[in-house]
Amino acid sequence: MTLSPRARAYDHLLIDLDGCLWIGDELTERAAEALSALRDAGKGIAFLTNDVRHAPEDFVRKLWRLGVRAAVNEVVTAGAAVQHLLAERHDRGGAFVIGSQALVDHVADAGLRIVNNTPFATRADLVVVGGHEAFDYRELRTATQAVLRGAELIGATRDAVFPMPDGPWPATGAVLAAVETASGRLADRTVGKPEAPMYETALDRVGAGRTLAVGDRLEVDVAGASRAGIDAALVLTGGATRAEAAAADPAPTHVADSLAALVFGP
Repeated sequence: MTLSPRARAYDHLLIDLDGCLWIGDELTERAAEALSALRDAGKGIAFLTNDVRHAPEDFVRKLWRLGVRAAVNEVVTAGAAVQHLLAERHDRGGAFVIGSQALVDHVADAGLRIVNNTPFATRADLVVVGGHEAFDYRELRTATQAVLRGAELIGATRDAVFPMPDGPWPATGAVLAAVETASGRLADRTVGKPEAPMYETALDRVGAGRTLAVGDRLEVDVAGASRAGIDAALVLTGGATRAEAAAADPAPTHVADSLAALVFGP
C-alpha cells in the first residue's frame, strides 16, 4: 500500500513496542501490514523498549511469533543502550550489576569485568542498576557499599513501574531509588527513554537520514525524541489523547490514532 505523506517524509522510524506496536501479546490493528509497507518502501526501522529484563533475541522471537519480521540489531533495549554507552568508555574495570542475566551479559559484552558474587563486589568501579524479579536485600547492600566507596552509578531507566496483567510491578526506577537513597547519591547517568543514550544507540543502528520516533507516551517517547533533536509521532493506542497532545510541551510533530494510521493515513 502507498505510504502517507507523513511516513514518506522520513528515512528511518524508531518504533516503541509496548502500547505502540503491541499491547500485551496482541499487535495493534494492522501493525504488521504497516511495518511490511515501511520495509517495502526502504525505510530503516529500529524497535525501542525500556525493558531490561529480556535480551534483544527475546523480542525478536516475539516479533516473529506475532508476524513481524525483525533482526537482532534492529531491537534496542535499555540494556543494549547500556552496552553501547559503556563500550564507548576508554576505561575498563569491575562492574556490579543489579539486573537480569540479559543486563549482566550486556555489561560484560561492553568489556567490563563482572564482579557479582566475588569478594570484589563492594569495590566495583561501576554499579549498573536494572529491575528484575530476583532483586533482594543482598544486592541492595552490595551496591550501596560500592557506591559509597566511589563507584560510578548508572541506572538503566527511571521507569517506576511497568504494566502486568495483575497490575503494575516495580520497575528499574524503584530499585535505582533504593540505591540512591541508601548511598545518598543520585545516579551519574540514566540510559533508557527519555534519556539521550537510548536514542544515540538507535540512531547509530539506523545511520544517517531523517528520523521519526514513534511512541505512545508523551513524557517518555515524545520528550525523548525532543531531547534527541528528532521528530516525534504520538500514537493514541497507549491511552494518550489528542487533547493531551495539544497541551504537551514538547508537542509531538504528528498525532495518529495508531501506527497503521500514521503509516497509511486516516
